[in-house]
Amino acid sequence: TTCSASAIMADIPDRWITTETLKPCSPEALQVLEKYPNVKLLRQTPQIRSLHTIIRAKDTPRHTFVFHANRLIRLLVEEGLSYLPFKETTVTTPTEVDYVGCMPCEKICGVSIVRAGESMETGLREVCQNCRIGKILIQRDENTAKPVLFYVKLPGDIAERRVFLLDPMLATGGSAVRAVQVLLEHGVKEDHII
Repeated sequence: TTCSASAIMADIPDRWITTETLKPCSPEALQVLEKYPNVKLLRQTPQIRSLHTIIRAKDTPRHTFVFHANRLIRLLVEEGLSYLPFKETTVTTPTEVDYVGCMPCEKICGVSIVRAGESMETGLREVCQNCRIGKILIQRDENTAKPVLFYVKLPGDIAERRVFLLDPMLATGGSAVRAVQVLLEHGVKEDHII
C-alpha cells in the first residue's frame, strides 16, 4: 500500500514522519525532507531500484521475492547502522601496524512489530551478532480503526540501547506510532529509535 506525504503527515506526529513510501526527489519527498531534517532516505541507486522492481513484480516466484527482499532489508539495516554514534579506536593489525578506526559506542537491539517486522530480524542479526530482539504485537480495532496493543516483550535494559524498530510496511502509520509510544513508555529516548 502506498500513501501520499499529506496522508502520512496527517496520521503521524511530526517527529515520527517517514518517507519510505515516497519517491525520492519527488515534490512530496522534498517537502517532507525540508520540514523534517531527521528523516533519512535510502539513496535510490540502480541496485535498490532493481531490488524494488523484482519484489514488486506480480510474477516473481516466492523464493526470488524472499531472496531479494532480504537483500533490501540488509541494505536498510546497514544504512541505519551508519546513524549510530561511533568512537575512534586503534587496533593492531596482524602485521603489527596500528590502524585507527572506529567502533559503535552504544548497545543496540531490534524490536519487531509482529508479524511483518519479524521478516527484518534476520537482516539485523546478520549484521549485528548477538543482537537482542523484542516484540510488540499491535492490531487494529475493527470498530474504531485505532491500534490496540496486545503484547510487549522487550529486553530489560532497552532504555540503555539504540533501538531498531522493525516493520517493513506502512499504511496509515498507526502501528508504528503506537510502537514508538510503547518504547517511550519503557524509557527509550526518542532520538535512540531508528
